[in-house]
Amino acid sequence: MTTNAELHARRLAAVPRGIGNVTEIYPKRALNAEIWDEDGKRYIDFGAGIAVVNTGHQHPRIQAAITEQMAAFSHVCFQVTPHENYVTLAERLNAIAPVSGPAKTMLASTGAEAVENAVKVARCFTGRPGIVSFSGGFHGRTHMGMALTGKAVPYKKGFGPFPADIYNVAFPNLYHGTSTAESIKALKALFKYQADPSTIAGIVIEPVQGEGGFNIAPFEFLAELRALCDEHGIVLIADEIQTGFARTGQMFALDHAGVKADVVTLAKGLAGGMPLSAIVGRADIMDASPPGGLGGTYAGNPVAVAAAHAVLDVIADEDLCARANAIGTIIQNRSRDLAARSNLNCIGDVRGLGAMCAVEFVKDRTSNSPWPELTAEVLKAGTVRGLILLSCGTYGNVIRFLPPLTASDALIEEGMDIFEASLTEAVAKLQ
Repeated sequence: MTTNAELHARRLAAVPRGIGNVTEIYPKRALNAEIWDEDGKRYIDFGAGIAVVNTGHQHPRIQAAITEQMAAFSHVCFQVTPHENYVTLAERLNAIAPVSGPAKTMLASTGAEAVENAVKVARCFTGRPGIVSFSGGFHGRTHMGMALTGKAVPYKKGFGPFPADIYNVAFPNLYHGTSTAESIKALKALFKYQADPSTIAGIVIEPVQGEGGFNIAPFEFLAELRALCDEHGIVLIADEIQTGFARTGQMFALDHAGVKADVVTLAKGLAGGMPLSAIVGRADIMDASPPGGLGGTYAGNPVAVAAAHAVLDVIADEDLCARANAIGTIIQNRSRDLAARSNLNCIGDVRGLGAMCAVEFVKDRTSNSPWPELTAEVLKAGTVRGLILLSCGTYGNVIRFLPPLTASDALIEEGMDIFEASLTEAVAKLQ
């Protein structure tokens, strides 16, 4: 029998070290919200492949859709022979995406590819070069994605130079001292001192920052951003790659704010584990590019598209938006109960929308000094106890909770029991 240790030794020899690993767990099989590794150990999965399997591992309806499509054809390039499932999925996404006005959809393969194409269509439509993003944001590991990303290490270090005409301003994060008013002021200062708004093609924002720490953009900030884009003819691009498909308790995070974007990027939870992304935008913006300007050999792969149709059906039929809110309530209530304990002054903040929840660790709540060492110890202790957790945050001091939305209450409670035990152990070890 192959073991985790044997596989990890082979991985170190064969795969670049630049691809980081959160754990040394090598899955043998997975089902819904559980994973069993090569050593036979069971884990509760609170990562969901970074919000990809919102519908759980091996959902039978998604498996059936993939099998049926494989029996027909596995690949035809859409630019050569378009196929019905692509068109139908575009129609479905056009109908539900938080986009102002009639929409059109382009399918791609990865989130970074979606972001790249969103920038392309914004520049082509406006005839302008500039793109604005926010501190703490994450938009992928391509050169454009890295340029837009508001975190230097590990994403940007050693990889420059980056594309020009990219500007970064402060994300509104009141817990860390930046209000909505201050962020808007910083954006207006950018327009005054660095780049006239007539040169800005688009503003890219995550409604809830993923890698940045699950920081929720205030709804009033999103509304003000919408108004500024309207005033200056700027394309508002919402990066819903991690927030989409019921994760936040609505189909999309922008739905909470009642704000419409001009272009939305989608991926991760779209196809239940198959590589698929989408760029959904106003029809006039998406049509600005000439024929041949958009596309990709694997973009809109038929098998991935079939999986996406099944995902949309499962979200609707199993009411996964409501399920996300129920899961989020359990996680946040349990986390706040822990924060109320006198010996756990290390929990500085508990936040989230739906089942996109986070706990931020600090050395004490007086200084709010980040405590990334505690985060690392909790991750290790959780893995030993059978819980897969992910970290995030500009300072590496945030635990993010992303369980599949199909997980039962009992499994979520069991996972939170392990989190509590892991946190208690880690605090005792570091104090």
